[in-house]
Amino acid sequence: MKLHTKIGLGLLLGALVGGLCNRFAADAPWLLFVSDNVMYPVGQVFLRLLFMTVVPIVFTSIVVGVAGIGSMTVLGRLGARTIGFFALSTLMAATIGLTLVNTIRPGSGLPAATRDDLMARFSSSAQGLAQAGATDFGISTFVNIVPKNPVAAAANMDMLALIFFALIFGAALTIIPKEKSDPVVKILDGIGEAVIAIINMAMKLAPYGVFALIFVITSQFGWEILQQLGMYVLVVMLGLTLHATVGVSFLVKVFGRMNPLRFWKAIEAPLITAFSTSSSMATLPTSIATAEKELEVQPKIAGFVLPLGATMNMNGTALFEGVTVLFLAQVFGVDLNFGQQMIVVVLSVLTAIGAAGVPGGSLPLMMLVMATVGVPPEGIAIVLGVDRILDMTRTTLNVAGDLSASVYIDRIDREMEGGAAVRL
Repeated sequence: MKLHTKIGLGLLLGALVGGLCNRFAADAPWLLFVSDNVMYPVGQVFLRLLFMTVVPIVFTSIVVGVAGIGSMTVLGRLGARTIGFFALSTLMAATIGLTLVNTIRPGSGLPAATRDDLMARFSSSAQGLAQAGATDFGISTFVNIVPKNPVAAAANMDMLALIFFALIFGAALTIIPKEKSDPVVKILDGIGEAVIAIINMAMKLAPYGVFALIFVITSQFGWEILQQLGMYVLVVMLGLTLHATVGVSFLVKVFGRMNPLRFWKAIEAPLITAFSTSSSMATLPTSIATAEKELEVQPKIAGFVLPLGATMNMNGTALFEGVTVLFLAQVFGVDLNFGQQMIVVVLSVLTAIGAAGVPGGSLPLMMLVMATVGVPPEGIAIVLGVDRILDMTRTTLNVAGDLSASVYIDRIDREMEGGAAVRL
């Protein structure tokens, strides 16, 4: 049985067993004990095994990838196309989300009693998110991309700053003489290979880790919360599905010149990992390996595009933020005109770039978007009960968008070098 099949089974069994436990033994002391002392530690150990490889794999893959490109001119062209592709796909996703939420209007039918109950249940969590998002998202955010201390940036998992340093370091290696840069590249390449070996060992535990992660969620919340917020969840899921099947497939076909069916079949493993971990960063090692082996993307392109995408290309997050802000505006009776909704789109794209590639990383920044257009930020409490489920699905789309970008940039690089560009 293939590993991704085992992971899929672990996912389904975890959801089934956890849901049944919530349904028939929600208040049983033994369930809380098993969840807190068995399942939660197993799931967290698996996540930590993945997270501990993120900093070395991001740094080594970007540096080696940039150095492999070899020319500042080529790097500039590929970088501009990468950022442009990210912006296009993210804007498409946000537009799809706003179109759906304006058409279906899920917030208009939420009873006031349900709204008040959800606000009461999750208000303390909303206050914690407000404190987490207390720093301004403005000029300082972009200034902080340039790290004063790259080691501190790595220790604090400040991925934008780490990526910036890795890009500069890799670019510097293309400038100095090859006899001095080649040994550095070989060492970093060796480190990257060792990290990949660690990842392969960790992924053998993935079916058990995924089972534990999903069990904790479903045993705690069950599926009752979906009934209360059913239309909102439906709109988000529908938007994510439309962007995946239409938007991403269109981009892969037109820009990447790859058969979308082949693309989706090839990326099963990273999609399952993204869904179960809710983390673009935790999925990054699997994404890089899949891009190189299954999509035939050159290692230098995979190492350059995918770490950038895990931090900057948040298709699913932008769609989710747009839908959620307008949904909560409808719940609270805040009428947003066309101009305000365009502000929501732009801010959703910008804050998606700033969102951490970790579970729930977009929520604090989304509260800033809500405050900007006059929607009560504390209203985020209404959707917190279903956010974990939606986080899993939007992370899956984020990862798919990153992989589609790698296919496109790989085609561009092959064409610039005069190689084959069409892969059926």
